[in-house]
Amino acid sequence: MLKFVSLLLALSCCQGLHHNNIDDYVEAEPVFQASKYGSLWPLPQKVQISEVSFKLSSASFRIVDAKASSAGPSCSLLQSAYRRYYEYMFGSAKKQWGSKNNRRSDPSDLTELQVWITSPDSECDGYPSVTSDESYELTVNQPVAVLKAPTVWGALHGLETFSQLVSEDEYGAKSINATIINDFPRFQHRGILLDSSRHFLPIKVILSNLETMAMNKINVFHWHIVDEQSFPYLSRTFPQLSEQGAYHPYTHVYTPADVKMVIEFARLRGIRVVPEFDTPGHTQSWGKGQKDLLTPCYSGSKPSGSFGPVNPILNTTYDFMAKFFTEISTVFPDGYIHLGGDEVDFTCWKSNPDIQKFMEQQHFGEDYSKLESFYIQKLLDIVASTKKGYLVWQEVFDNGVKLKADTLIHVWKGNQEQYHNEMASVTASGYQTLLSTPWYLNRISYGQDWQGFYKADPQDFKGTDEQKKLVIGGEACLWGEYVDATNLTPRLWPRASAVAERLWSAKNVTDIDDAFNRLSLHRCRMVERGIPAEPLFSSYCLHEYKGV
Repeated sequence: MLKFVSLLLALSCCQGLHHNNIDDYVEAEPVFQASKYGSLWPLPQKVQISEVSFKLSSASFRIVDAKASSAGPSCSLLQSAYRRYYEYMFGSAKKQWGSKNNRRSDPSDLTELQVWITSPDSECDGYPSVTSDESYELTVNQPVAVLKAPTVWGALHGLETFSQLVSEDEYGAKSINATIINDFPRFQHRGILLDSSRHFLPIKVILSNLETMAMNKINVFHWHIVDEQSFPYLSRTFPQLSEQGAYHPYTHVYTPADVKMVIEFARLRGIRVVPEFDTPGHTQSWGKGQKDLLTPCYSGSKPSGSFGPVNPILNTTYDFMAKFFTEISTVFPDGYIHLGGDEVDFTCWKSNPDIQKFMEQQHFGEDYSKLESFYIQKLLDIVASTKKGYLVWQEVFDNGVKLKADTLIHVWKGNQEQYHNEMASVTASGYQTLLSTPWYLNRISYGQDWQGFYKADPQDFKGTDEQKKLVIGGEACLWGEYVDATNLTPRLWPRASAVAERLWSAKNVTDIDDAFNRLSLHRCRMVERGIPAEPLFSSYCLHEYKGV
C-alpha cells in the first residue's frame, strides 16, 4: 500500500509552485494536509481510528472465514476476494498466499482478518440487486480483525475498506491502526455508464474499469452497449444485427462468451450489469441488419433513401422487439434493463405518408410525442412480460407514457434549476429516480472539475421527505464520441470517485479540503494498483504509473 508518511510529504510539495500565464485558468493551489481519516474513500458512515498501531506481515497475516460465518471455503466469490485483497496489500500474492513461512509472529502483529457473513443466506452464488444489503462492520484490534456483514456484498466493501486502512512507512513496513467502522451506502444505485458504440471498448478495458469501480464502491455498470454508430452486441437470435451493424463483424463485437465474462467478473466484485438498448431513436446501426425496422424518410412524395427512428406502425417491429428482448432478459441476469427513449427526432416520421395516415387513424393530430408514447408503451409491455423491470430516460416520463409503478426514471437534461425541477416532478408523481445531469464526465475542463461533481447532490431539490426517499441514487456517464481505450480510464478516474463518495457517504460529508486530501491519496492508491487515474494537481506518487 501507500508509503503513507513519505507520501504526505510528497503531496505537500505542490505548495509554493508558480504557473506561467495560466493563473486565470486554475483554482487557488490546494494545501495538502493529512486527513484524520487517512486515505479512506468513499468515507464510511461511522469511523473511529485510534493512534494505536499494529504491524502486518505478509508471512503471518491471513484473511480467513470466521467459524460462525454462513459462507465457508466453498464460497469462491469470497475466496477470490481474499486473494485479490491480499495481493493489493502485500503484492506477489501468487507466491506468498498459502505459503509456509517459519517467521514467528511479533507480539505487535495483526495476524488475521476474520470475515463473518451473518445471514443464513450469504448470497454467495447469487447476483447483486437493487435491494441487496451492502452494509458491514469492521473492527481492527489485536490479535485479529473482524469483518461482519449480512451478505457477501457488504463483505466485499469491507475488504476494500480494510485494505485502505493499511499504510506503509518509508522502509516498506506495513501497519494498520486500531479502528471501528460501521458502514452502509446512502444510495442503493451507484453507477457508471460506459458507451461501447461510438468507440468499441476492448473487454480488457471494461474489466479493468469494473475492478476500479469496486475500489470506489460503485455497484452498477450501465452498459450503453449499442447506439447509432455501431451494434457490437452479438445476438444469438439476430446475428445479422452485429454482422451488418458493428464496425467489424469479428474484431469489434461482444460475443456471448464476452458478455458472460463481463457479468461474472462484475458479480465477483458486487457489481450489477444493467444493459441499455435504446429505442426508438439512436437506432441507425440496428437498421443495417434488420430489414424494415426503421422508418423510411420521404422527400416530398418520394422516399429519400434515408431512414429515421424505429417504425412504430408495423406489427413486424413488435414481433422483432419481443424476440430480441426475450433474449436480452435471459443473457443479462439483473432485474432491470435500460430502454432509453431519449432524443427522438420526429422529422422522418412527419415526412412519411403511411405514418401520417396512422396518426390520423389514431386521432393523434400533429402531436408526434403521442406516436412515440404509443411505441414506448408497447415496448414496455413486451419487457414487462419477460419479468424485467426497466429504466428509461426522462423524456419517456415527460411525454406522459403510462408507466409501471416501479419504473426508474433517469434524469439527464438541463441546468441545475431544470434538473432540480425534473427530480421534484418525477418524485411527486411517485416514481423512483436516479440522477446523471451534473455527472456527465465526457464534459471536461481545465482544473479540478471533480469539485463540481462532488458538490452535486441528487436530493437537493424542493420536495417532501417521501419524495427524497424515491431517489435511489445516480450515475456518472462517460459518453464515447471522443473516448476509446486510449483515454477512457484517466478521463474517468478519479473524477468518478467524487460521484462515488457523494452516492455512498453521509449527506453531511461535504468538506472539499478534506476530500482533496483523501482523494489525492486514493488516486495514488489506484495508480499503485495499475490504474492510470489522472492527477488532481501538482504532486507525485511514490508508486508512479508504470504503464501496461
